[in-house]
Amino acid sequence: MVINHEYALGNFYAQIQYALDHYKSHGLKANQFNNVVIGGLGGSGIGGRIAKSYFFNKASIPVEVYSDYVLPQYANNKTLVVLGSYSGLTEETLAMYTEAKARGCQIICISSGGTLSEWAQADGLVLYPIATGYQPRMALGFSLTYNLLLLAELFGLSIQNELSALKGIYEVEATQTKAQTALDFFKHALNHKFVLVTDINTEAIGTRFAQQIQENAKVEAFVNCLPEANHNVFETYYGLLPSNFIFLNSQDNDRNNGRFAYLKQLLEKQGNLVYEWPLHGTAIQDMYAIIYLTDWFSILLSNQLGADNMSVPNISGLKTFLTTF
Repeated sequence: MVINHEYALGNFYAQIQYALDHYKSHGLKANQFNNVVIGGLGGSGIGGRIAKSYFFNKASIPVEVYSDYVLPQYANNKTLVVLGSYSGLTEETLAMYTEAKARGCQIICISSGGTLSEWAQADGLVLYPIATGYQPRMALGFSLTYNLLLLAELFGLSIQNELSALKGIYEVEATQTKAQTALDFFKHALNHKFVLVTDINTEAIGTRFAQQIQENAKVEAFVNCLPEANHNVFETYYGLLPSNFIFLNSQDNDRNNGRFAYLKQLLEKQGNLVYEWPLHGTAIQDMYAIIYLTDWFSILLSNQLGADNMSVPNISGLKTFLTTF
């Protein structure tokens, strides 16, 4: 059975509960490693990026995320490699697995099946399962929750209670209403590209939001992170632009708050649309809530534009091409 996006979002907490129910201790500690490398692509990789951002000021060793065929040169037997692929067939992730095994890295896998699961089971590795039937981009609740849990255990932290408490934030109608309000703000410019302006705490969430707009609504979306974007792309903001701007500011840094305020004033003065998404912090609940809200935005946008949010012909075509390349 193929699960559509509305059903997946309407029952999103079930993914979190599934991960909580199926999580088992990996028994590893941060002092056993020099670094952590998380590998994955698209909907299977973004959970690692968001988890990394959550542990930015909590991790005692470096955590990096790679979406490629190769591992960084520093990866060795003192590296923990976490690989996620919803299908278990992602060729880049399988290449990283082969390389990690050859280098003697400790490997943990997250997958619903396929070759990755088969290899992990044959090699006696920790494998966290995912329920089948979802589009990979709509299965974030599994991968994000697993990544948070395994990193929390690695760093000696406990987050189970916070994750269990998330059930109360998933109010479908109220969330759809909030998402529709944001969509209505751009009602005369829905075909414009979306520029998501973030800070370091929300950059991975912004990347997720952009991916959902791209895949579900077939509309271009990009992420610009402050303060870096104030040193480059900022200089292109002259006049009325073919862009819709959405600000995702964690409110965590007063200097960045000033940068957001100035950018908003500059853009609006020139007639550009700027929507500030309300964020109330960087706790786990805040993180999951904004992801849920922006996911609904992408689905409502796809429906309003008449886009088929269940199919990805270009991506499917590329995969077919690569089988003969």
